[in-house]
Amino acid sequence: MAVLNKIRQRSVFLIVIIALALFSFVLADLIRNGGAISQRAENTIATINGKDIDRTEFAQKVENASRNFGASGSSIQAVNYVWNQEVRQAVFEEQFEELGIKVGEDQVNQLLAESLANNPTFQNEAGVFDKAKMQEYVANIKATSPQQYQQWLSFEENVSKGAREDIYLNMIKAGVGATLKEGELAYKMENDNVNIKYVQLPFSSIQDTEVTVTDAEIQSYIDKHADQYEADASRNIRYVLFKEEPSAEDEKEITSEIAGLLEDKVEFVETSKTNDSVKGFRNTENAEEFVNQNSVLKYDNNFKFKKDLPATVADTIYNMSIGEVFGPYKDGEYIKLSKVIAQKQMPDSVKASHILVAWQGLRTAGDLTRTKEEAKTLADSILTVIKGDKTKFSDLATQFSADSSNKDKGGDLGYFVPGAMVPAFNNYCFENKTGDQGIVETQFGYHIISIEDQKNEQKAIKVATVAQKIEPSEKTINTIFTETTKFQIAAKEKGFEEVAKEKELLSRPVNKIKELDENIPGIGGQRSIVQWAFNEDTETGAIKRFDLPDGYAVVQLTARASKGTMNAKDASIRVKPILVKEKKVEMLKSKISGSSLEDIAKNAAQTVKVASALNMKTPTISGAGTEPKVVGAAFAIEQGKVSTPIVGNNGVYVIEVTKSTPASGLDTYLSYASQASKSQVGLVNSKVFEALKEAAEIEDKRAKFY
Repeated sequence: MAVLNKIRQRSVFLIVIIALALFSFVLADLIRNGGAISQRAENTIATINGKDIDRTEFAQKVENASRNFGASGSSIQAVNYVWNQEVRQAVFEEQFEELGIKVGEDQVNQLLAESLANNPTFQNEAGVFDKAKMQEYVANIKATSPQQYQQWLSFEENVSKGAREDIYLNMIKAGVGATLKEGELAYKMENDNVNIKYVQLPFSSIQDTEVTVTDAEIQSYIDKHADQYEADASRNIRYVLFKEEPSAEDEKEITSEIAGLLEDKVEFVETSKTNDSVKGFRNTENAEEFVNQNSVLKYDNNFKFKKDLPATVADTIYNMSIGEVFGPYKDGEYIKLSKVIAQKQMPDSVKASHILVAWQGLRTAGDLTRTKEEAKTLADSILTVIKGDKTKFSDLATQFSADSSNKDKGGDLGYFVPGAMVPAFNNYCFENKTGDQGIVETQFGYHIISIEDQKNEQKAIKVATVAQKIEPSEKTINTIFTETTKFQIAAKEKGFEEVAKEKELLSRPVNKIKELDENIPGIGGQRSIVQWAFNEDTETGAIKRFDLPDGYAVVQLTARASKGTMNAKDASIRVKPILVKEKKVEMLKSKISGSSLEDIAKNAAQTVKVASALNMKTPTISGAGTEPKVVGAAFAIEQGKVSTPIVGNNGVYVIEVTKSTPASGLDTYLSYASQASKSQVGLVNSKVFEALKEAAEIEDKRAKFY
């Protein structure tokens, strides 16, 4: 009681203490997570020119894009696709608002009519776009399918955005063009000609090994051209791959299991407590059932030619008798047993025509309302007609066939090989003779078939094959996991590279991985590795194991580089050739002496060459290559005078103009000006977006979420 009384006496004090504790807990959490500002940041995937891109909305668009890409696309591809759309929309939207560019409802409706003009859903009986049908469609999906209605609204919005973008770009295009003076310049660049003599001192005459470039010189060059050598944040890693591959023992075990299917055996039946004889593959009377019960590859009922059999065993199997078995044998990633169960003579290709008669309910029927019975009656009637007069086949195909891919070609399917058509169709064409006509039923409808031609009749065999895939056993998988774990532990203790060498494992380096990369050379799409490498908590030297579809990769982070100017080592591959060329220029210039080309050539151990009819539009010098600076200089040099050294793409040149031939001129240069205008206008769409994007302030946080 005394304790309870003391608690009651201090109740206010306790309430205050508890309140302060709760407040400090909440405050600490806010501080740890960056507070309310951080909460906003966590819901923002990017900020473009001050406008936040909502993470949830972005994710929904990525999900939609992923569905459109299908299995062939990766998640990061979908992210990048949506990102480019968002950037484009943001930078253009800012321009629309600034210039007051809008589109009205009538304009959007007109654009919708143009884009949907060929869609049968929105056409009337005359095949013309009907606005009322479009409105009816929108009203229907609004009432019945919220998802489809949202897709429609998005489509309308995209049409509106596209219209505003066209207005904006057309305004810019209206201000882009070329004057008649520019047209005259274009004409002169194409038609003014000069002939020259020249001496070329090629850069290739000095080996790169003769030129020394220091890291200090590379760094000095980078410092002077820092804007050209900006680098994104990057990471270097190395990894060792542990693949879950079947061992020799696994292959031997699978081969033994397959061999055990060959002969009859006795099995104990638990229900009857008796022994029962089970036929093996050699003696089974139902090869199809046996294969489907014992093989990972299902029974193939098609006849095969020799060329269709596995190359390594084709001769053996093709020449076996009916009932004979071959195997076990290895074919790629399978161990197989093969048994010949039938053979016959058949063509290796057939040419046929058909008329497809569909009925209501089939996907080939379209808006047909005929019943299956009516379709059969029609098919029989058509067959009767063509058997009486084959020349009517083409017209009947055009009139009645539901196969739009060839009805206008008289139903001609061309030549096809066995197995190319659905079974019933295939069997009719390969089991009958040229000139035969008949009807078969498939999932597409009734086919009236006419066999036009058959080629290369030869022996074909039907082969039943039992196959088991060569896969690692559980023991092998466990062994590989153990080896992976041992390597991971040893690499942390002794050093990654040292242990890899000790165990004779290949350590593969991968450098300059970017934050939004997803493919690791040698492994493929492994976004998780990239995310780990860029995680702030992952220190240089850290090692981690990653699960792969076919094994494991043990990865070490070897280097981190922040966003900024490239260092000398990283930029060397780009900068060093520039500095080597600069030094070669000075070395070659020092070899130039003499007042005439002949003297210069003699002193430099070169020859005087000639080039005729040079122009500035295509500045290619015979025997030297494309040299715009040299050709351009030729038009500025007085005829008969020797130039000073000119640095070109492929060497240092000294030239002499021997003849200058100005173009005769035109009465008007409108065509040249028009051509130049078209060329400039054609660049507007891409160049404007590039300029707006470059000028935009973009804070990209995609890598935090994907």
